[in-house]
Amino acid sequence: MFRWTLITILSIAVIGVSVWGYQEHQEKNAILIQAENSYQRSFHDLTYNLDLLHDKIGSTLAMNTRDQLSPQLAEIWRLTSMAHNDVGQLPLTLLPFNKTEEFLQLMGDFSYRAAIRDLDKEPLSDDELEALESLYEASGDIEQELRKVQSMVLNDNLRWMDVQLALVNNDEQADNTIIDGFQTVEKTVEGYSEGKLNASMMGTSSKKDGFSILGDEKISEEEAKKKMRSLLRIDDETELTVASTGKGADVPLFSGSYKEDDTTGYIDVTQNGGYPITLMINREVKESNKSLHEAMQNAKKYLSKLDFTTDLALVESNQYDNVGVFQFVPQNENVWIYPDAIQIKVALDNGEVLGFVAKDYLENYQEREIPEEIELSEEEARDKVNPNLKIQEHHLAITEDDMGEEVLTYVFLGTLDQDTYKIFIDASDGSEVRVDKLKQAEMKY
Repeated sequence: MFRWTLITILSIAVIGVSVWGYQEHQEKNAILIQAENSYQRSFHDLTYNLDLLHDKIGSTLAMNTRDQLSPQLAEIWRLTSMAHNDVGQLPLTLLPFNKTEEFLQLMGDFSYRAAIRDLDKEPLSDDELEALESLYEASGDIEQELRKVQSMVLNDNLRWMDVQLALVNNDEQADNTIIDGFQTVEKTVEGYSEGKLNASMMGTSSKKDGFSILGDEKISEEEAKKKMRSLLRIDDETELTVASTGKGADVPLFSGSYKEDDTTGYIDVTQNGGYPITLMINREVKESNKSLHEAMQNAKKYLSKLDFTTDLALVESNQYDNVGVFQFVPQNENVWIYPDAIQIKVALDNGEVLGFVAKDYLENYQEREIPEEIELSEEEARDKVNPNLKIQEHHLAITEDDMGEEVLTYVFLGTLDQDTYKIFIDASDGSEVRVDKLKQAEMKY
């Protein structure tokens, strides 16, 4: 009797395990099919969008009127964004594809900048037309290579899941038709990047040479250590690990870190000039004994001891739990310089600075000439602001527009319903440069 009972129980267990295994297999297959379908859709969408992109660029070259040219450039920007999104949906994480993504980014930036400006007053330059011709040629070659891959995918029923497995396992024996095809695309783009494409397209960027404030004089590692200990507020007994960036770094740095009890710290100091660019101190801040105003004063005092300008204006302040976060910008003749921002974090238990980021300041700082006469008065600029906005204060500022160009603006801080906004009005023509919605303290749930 016991024997038959045991056999029955084992039989039921085997059947149960088999059913569970079959269901798991079915669910796994369903997930794999769904992933494969998603990859296939993204790939064919990418090919289709690049086909359209090539045609749109060709049509743009044949146009000559702003009425048609601006919408066409906007359409190129839209298609570029879609193609960039399609690439992001494919399992190419382990496959070097950065040149193609950079190409799409450059194409999007170029078309967007050209589309939003007044082409009647500022038509496409010879360099920009040359860039468009390069884009047309490059996109045509990419289109042809992707069509070859698409043809092989359809004819041979190739699966993207096999591509993902081959990349993860670094399987050189697998059928890498798709991988080979995308590597060919990458080499095609690289050929253009190393030639005339980069030269003509990079010329459309308004960015200036950054980090000019650093100068050419380098500091030693010992000098960097001394500065790090001072900024991190640690003595000579605390072990400080210091490393330097390798050759070819855009901005050569000394990086230092330490750990003491429940506190860790990290800092980057530029090798040229010895400027602190990033500082982070991690420790628990249990209570709030300082007001946000007191913390702001501590932040300004801390920054005044560094090698930055002492004439700083507070742009924004926020409190997150027991920490205050502030953003400052330098002032030049009462004009706020927004591109040169510095962020700083202060603990509200004792007012200690826990971190700051000065990358924007160090990258963008330069001597700027502020015009003595401004074309638009404050009253005229105020009239350009939405009348529903209740203006609280205003100031003059230099900021960047959508083209990356620095513009002198009037900045109006105002409220609309429960929200606070900053409205930037061009001081020369009264156009609305941009609108920023200020953050509010987040509710806890």
